[in-house]
Amino acid sequence: CSNMGAFQARRMQARFKNAQGKNELVHTLNGSGLAVGRTLVAVLENYQNADGSITVPEALRPYMGGVDTLRA
Repeated sequence: CSNMGAFQARRMQARFKNAQGKNELVHTLNGSGLAVGRTLVAVLENYQNADGSITVPEALRPYMGGVDTLRA
């Protein structure tokens, strides 16, 4: 991943409030080290259930707030 600084955040106006309550641009990481779109598609293809739901892989659950299944 490469650090994009505030470049991408400026385009999407992604901000946070600092400790003093002032709005600042976040810093973003570019997903160039990993083809994020293709990785997501691979997870969807490999973990889709017959009813269309997606089982969240065990390794990703901590990042999904413990959610184990995605449903439409």
